[in-house]
Amino acid sequence: MNVLVVFYSLYGHVSSLAQAVAEGVDQVPGAVAVLRRVPETLTPETIEKMGAAEAQRTLRVVPECTLDELAQADAILFGTPTRFGNMCGQMRQFLDATGGLWAKGALVGKPGGVFCSTGTQHGGQETTLVSFICTLMHHGMLIVGLPYSFSGQTRVDEITGGSPYGATTIAGPDGGRMPSENELDAARFQGRHLAMIAAKLQG
Repeated sequence: MNVLVVFYSLYGHVSSLAQAVAEGVDQVPGAVAVLRRVPETLTPETIEKMGAAEAQRTLRVVPECTLDELAQADAILFGTPTRFGNMCGQMRQFLDATGGLWAKGALVGKPGGVFCSTGTQHGGQETTLVSFICTLMHHGMLIVGLPYSFSGQTRVDEITGGSPYGATTIAGPDGGRMPSENELDAARFQGRHLAMIAAKLQG
């Protein structure tokens, strides 16, 4: 069972969540996580000025996702940083190219979900996830979030991401905070949860 994890990451926060999602998927017997990134739209000069060149060199080892891979996947989880309460432009551009898949109903009935990062605790995590889910619903996908059976999202002893709409992390105003262990656990849980639902649908 092929579970596609498609993400965009500039500084590595979403990439870290994606790796944890993949770990969760791989815990389900018969499920295999496939990591893919969406194409970059920023120029190398811009990435250099943003201080993301080193992170991007590491991220480029992950192959770019193709539209055919979306159609062939049994389930898909998407990861994006937040831009003003919405998905990033790179992810939006990638999804805007899926009209042909929509016309054929290629994603109808596939389990799907979303995870994201924001710069601050209230930087639009839930609006990003919910607005992203609208695109998945137009494709006829079955939405899988992060249920409260993951008890880590009710923690109040630390600042942490996570919502019933999907796993999240908080990068901090300067981008210096990487996902906490609780946030990575949330991503693993969501990946495992989605893979288990996909397996039940197949069985």
